[in-house]
Amino acid sequence: MDEKIFDRTEKKYVISRAEYNYLVKIIKTHMEKDEYFKSSIYNIYFDNDDYDLIVQSIDHPLFKQKLRARSYKGYDKVFFEIKTKLNHRYLDDSDENKGYKRRVLVTKKDYRDYVNNKADFITIATRKTEQKTDYQIAKEIDYMIKYFDLKPKILVMYDRESYKGEDNLRVTFDTRLKYRTTNLKFSKNPADKPYFDDKKCIIMEIKAKGYIPLWLVHALSEKQIYSQRFSKIGNIYKKIRKEQNVIQ
Repeated sequence: MDEKIFDRTEKKYVISRAEYNYLVKIIKTHMEKDEYFKSSIYNIYFDNDDYDLIVQSIDHPLFKQKLRARSYKGYDKVFFEIKTKLNHRYLDDSDENKGYKRRVLVTKKDYRDYVNNKADFITIATRKTEQKTDYQIAKEIDYMIKYFDLKPKILVMYDRESYKGEDNLRVTFDTRLKYRTTNLKFSKNPADKPYFDDKKCIIMEIKAKGYIPLWLVHALSEKQIYSQRFSKIGNIYKKIRKEQNVIQ
């Protein structure tokens, strides 16, 4: 969990439990469980009061970026991440999204100090920095927060299973997708709302440095499982707006 900068091609799929069972059997013959095979993930997305970053993301622009704080159940640290995506559809007619993440690691106490205005971000993010990249990423995040007037707005949580393979191939399955807009702490809460009406819906992500291997392409084709655009925060935001009966 100590990577600071990385890029990859990402494809997303919303699948059924039956499709999950079929794919996992094949995946287990080609891949192994990740070091953090099972985890509960909490993402707090930052935005301004007009939700400019999320709204821009929904419009599928050439370039988009998000800022989030991510933590894992039982883990006393928080990843502050700038997540950007470049839509290749505008460049070469492909349907691939190239994703980049830049992040710094802080303690949960430092995170609380920041959101409670007890410390500025550039200070807490570089207290224990050992690499120049840490300081540079911290400056980018600090600038982004100030420029867009960002603050914690939506918490998104889910349980994940992770598999890793050759050439940095990674396949993840996310279940029990939930969200809330109040009491934004890295923990469960009675206010949590499920996103899917069908609890059996699973979000699968394939992340690769290059091409998806043929064995996996064939497995997906066999069951006619196709990739689709699915932004967790984007779809949750639209559901929240619908619940509030706000017409965009």
